[in-house]
Amino acid sequence: MFFGRKNPFSATDAFPLSDAVMEFDDSSSAMVRPARRALDGMGPRSGRSAREKWLLAAGLMGLYALAMLGFCALGMVDLQVLAVLGVLVAAVCATFWGIFNTGLHKNVRHRHLKLAMVATALACMLGIVYLAPVTQILLAPFTFVAVAYGIFTVPRPTLLALAACMLCLYAGVVGLHYLEQQNNALLRLEALHWVALAVSLPAFIALMGRVQRLYRSLYHASRKIKNIQEDAQRDPLVGCFNRRYVLAALEEQKQLADESGIPLCLAVLDIDHFKRINDELGHLGGDEVLRTFARIAQQGVRGGDVFGRYGGEEFLLIFPGTSLLPALNTCERIRAQVETHAWTGLLKGRVTVSVGVTQYVLGESVLEFFSRADTAMYMAKEGGRNQVVVEEPVAKGDSQLSDLSISSSNAFL
Repeated sequence: MFFGRKNPFSATDAFPLSDAVMEFDDSSSAMVRPARRALDGMGPRSGRSAREKWLLAAGLMGLYALAMLGFCALGMVDLQVLAVLGVLVAAVCATFWGIFNTGLHKNVRHRHLKLAMVATALACMLGIVYLAPVTQILLAPFTFVAVAYGIFTVPRPTLLALAACMLCLYAGVVGLHYLEQQNNALLRLEALHWVALAVSLPAFIALMGRVQRLYRSLYHASRKIKNIQEDAQRDPLVGCFNRRYVLAALEEQKQLADESGIPLCLAVLDIDHFKRINDELGHLGGDEVLRTFARIAQQGVRGGDVFGRYGGEEFLLIFPGTSLLPALNTCERIRAQVETHAWTGLLKGRVTVSVGVTQYVLGESVLEFFSRADTAMYMAKEGGRNQVVVEEPVAKGDSQLSDLSISSSNAFL
């Protein structure tokens, strides 16, 4: 029985029952914008942490050190060179670990920090090449690795300038080798390495620059798509989930409950005397009441619960995997928080909410489930408002449902 209300589950544009376009996943709220994530009580989405970025850089240095160990095992590099490499790696690791661990990286722009890491890696490799010319074999591939590490953060002109500096220093190393050893064969070999790197490194940076632009275009397109999806799921006035999303979520959770047998509860929340509030404060004042109520309600629910606006001053709250008593406790907590909220001006002490809550019975339709919660909410209205009414379900075939009403003046279990 809906007390004369229109069937909310009719096949309309607002919610076609056969429409499965809204794939429900409560974790999808991680995609919402920061302001709305704050409303959901989820906080900003965390990307890759600074420590993870540091570990990636340390891993790349570890690969170079592993290659050097291979050279040492083959007798191509002296232990003294390996010791110098160990000191350099330890010093670099200690420096950047201290920067990340103390939070100093927060005061430096990300691209500047990446640039410093790439430049340090190139300088260390050139130092090793000076001590052991045979390691020039590793210089080109690991130079590409170092540049690739910073390609999506450091601007392309900056990388090209860094490459030019690196090639100048490399030329200096080649010159020092010739002055010290007077070895024409080594000079020709190093000159060939230098020419190959001088040709391929700028070309690599230019090519990766095109890849970078494509990546950014795809990233921005992805963000726009996510924003469009978000807007399709969100109520534009209050920021919580909209009618379409919350009803699709209810259908999805019903199917999960039927398949797994886990409990499922639903609450219908309706702000009391909202028409009078609108008449006295105007629509802008009423809108602010709706936004404040949505914020209060979402602060009182768990991360896995689904809260959305059904229409007007009415909201739905879905409790996946929750039995009746915990759902009842949450509803009563929300009711009390709304009643005791520091409403200002004419609203002080006058904003309350009536709540109806029930538990899903396996095998029943979404319409029956919703109808029972809706009926409980109307019983709360008829019982004096500002209370939670529970309509406890019984197995199909039983003839009666037992009602439990909890008003604001009663002691709460």
